[in-house]
Amino acid sequence: MIEVKNIQFKYKGQHALVFDQFSLELKENRIYGLLGKNGTGKSTLLYLLSGLLRPQQGSVCCDGVETCRRQPETLSEIYLLPEEFQLPALTLAQYVRLYSPFYPRFSHEVLQACLADFELSPDVHLGRLSMGQKKKAYVAFALATQTKYLFMDEPTNGLDIPSKSLFRKVIARHMNDDRLIIISTHQVHDVEQLLDHVLILSQRALLLNASVQQLTGQYAFSFRSVNDDSPVVYSEPAPQGNAVITRRLPGDAETQLNLELLFNYITSRK
Repeated sequence: MIEVKNIQFKYKGQHALVFDQFSLELKENRIYGLLGKNGTGKSTLLYLLSGLLRPQQGSVCCDGVETCRRQPETLSEIYLLPEEFQLPALTLAQYVRLYSPFYPRFSHEVLQACLADFELSPDVHLGRLSMGQKKKAYVAFALATQTKYLFMDEPTNGLDIPSKSLFRKVIARHMNDDRLIIISTHQVHDVEQLLDHVLILSQRALLLNASVQQLTGQYAFSFRSVNDDSPVVYSEPAPQGNAVITRRLPGDAETQLNLELLFNYITSRK
């Protein structure tokens, strides 16, 4: 479990707080989608969770241990895949030999399976790959660490359409009951089929903290003609007419979550 308790955080030299008395509890066996407009602190939250940043007040704990203490036992269970990164000019095999010992449950079998899914050779040279290929190699290594906590910041940036589909397949295949994954993204359609839980951040606060099951149990997501004036919770123009959110009534069929529509609804509320 991850517990964030009443944290306050701001960057040095800045007056504005990123988080103020912010709390959050995250549980294992879930894939969380972390959404928010630019500047709402999504990446900052991931860095606080991984212990790379320290809150000025409050605490961030993984399994009861503050991540900012950066104890080896804690860090060996956390992996952060940042949005921007530089990989060394090494072969993937050399990279694995250097960094896999930091993760006690590192699995070469998982690495090989991920690379096969991504159509990458295990002997590739990281310095000669395109950004999209580097991202796939990095994701494969991250999953192979088999850490309990895996945080991904914009993991589908730089991936082409087929690779995004492969990304979803790889994540779903290597999710397990004691793992907790957070995916921070603006590319909501890339991940909405993966998520168990949705978090939407605004400045300093959570606008939404709900499971996908709760959301699809209470709301229906559909398209209607522009002439249909029956009651809706939220509506916006779409090529098919209007994309709408309605209250789900007893007997109504469950619909697939439309994450972009939900995000627009939640962030438009006063």
